[in-house]
Amino acid sequence: MQAFTFETPGSLTVDWGGAARLGPLMAQWTEARRLLVVTDAGLHRAGVLAPALQSLQASGFDCTLFDGTMADPPESVLLDCVALGRAAGVTAVLGFGGGSSLDVAKLAAVLLASDQPLAGLYGIGKVQGTRLPLIQIPTTAGTGSEVTNITILTTGETTKMGVVAPQLYADHVLLDAALTSGLPPLQTAATGIDAMVHAIEAYTSRHRKNPLSDLFAREGLRLLAHNLVVACTDGGNRAAREAMLLGACYAGMAFANSPVAAVHALAYPLGGHFHLPHGLTNALMLDPVLEFNLPAAGGLYGELADLLPGLAEEPADPAQRFLARLRDLIARSGAPRRLRDVGVPEDALPMLAGDAMKQTRLLDNNPVPVTEVDALALYRAAF
Repeated sequence: MQAFTFETPGSLTVDWGGAARLGPLMAQWTEARRLLVVTDAGLHRAGVLAPALQSLQASGFDCTLFDGTMADPPESVLLDCVALGRAAGVTAVLGFGGGSSLDVAKLAAVLLASDQPLAGLYGIGKVQGTRLPLIQIPTTAGTGSEVTNITILTTGETTKMGVVAPQLYADHVLLDAALTSGLPPLQTAATGIDAMVHAIEAYTSRHRKNPLSDLFAREGLRLLAHNLVVACTDGGNRAAREAMLLGACYAGMAFANSPVAAVHALAYPLGGHFHLPHGLTNALMLDPVLEFNLPAAGGLYGELADLLPGLAEEPADPAQRFLARLRDLIARSGAPRRLRDVGVPEDALPMLAGDAMKQTRLLDNNPVPVTEVDALALYRAAF
């Protein structure tokens, strides 16, 4: 066995309705009492955050609320969040929301305890020193951001960059699947498929694949695959929602240690140029990239096949069986299948291929090398 290191947050609590009892939980987790709560305006307006805030205030926490997070957050959003937290003298950070809110919370916790400029953090292992205490509560079953050491920010009009550092792992994570029960079917489908992409790419990653990441990837994929359609068609199903949130968390643990690859590399330009949700862009690029990787990853696909629901008629070859089952699952989830279906014009494909080649950190993990010609062919296959 090759040497490996597996890292993950300090603690994980799974508790249906736990957000409404957050104050007593937080009192156990941290002595800090001046809390920066990072979320988005939609969750705030919808009242999803209110029970958690009431519980925190009843337990003696002084909460400063930043609800300016948005999809694909630009650097300016993070800097505004940090400025608010610094002015309030906060001593801990709580991320509450989807992947964007959790990502902003991670870097806010770092910048509030550091004099490092943001520009110096991009890349792998560039964060120095420590951060404020960090607690993460996801409200979608998709990104796995609550358990990863990665933050992605929009750095230009259409470009994204990542910060990868062990300091970005949270101290405590709360999985309260009741928070996900109101997600509409399309968002449930897109975020669920995003999580499955994390599990599949972690299991087939060219670098740092290891027995523990495999363990979490396989169980995460199984939970997601067997509950995705139920969660999409019966959003109030508690068992399905809990399984999806835990599966997405497992997939996050897997890819934090065995990183994702070409599906994500090709998905990022779609989000940057057309402002499509990250989970949806991953879903759109998944099938073409899996086909492309088949010569190198077919054996691993075969190992995953029986984790997915079976079909009445399916190929005998394990790798092809995996692909057939996955396509059926995505179709039954109701997620869009083609780039043309979400407004991406065909003449944009060469531009997207050029941008995808800038994602060298991700492309290096892919089982098969990807050239710009290959990227263009993959976008055409997805079109």
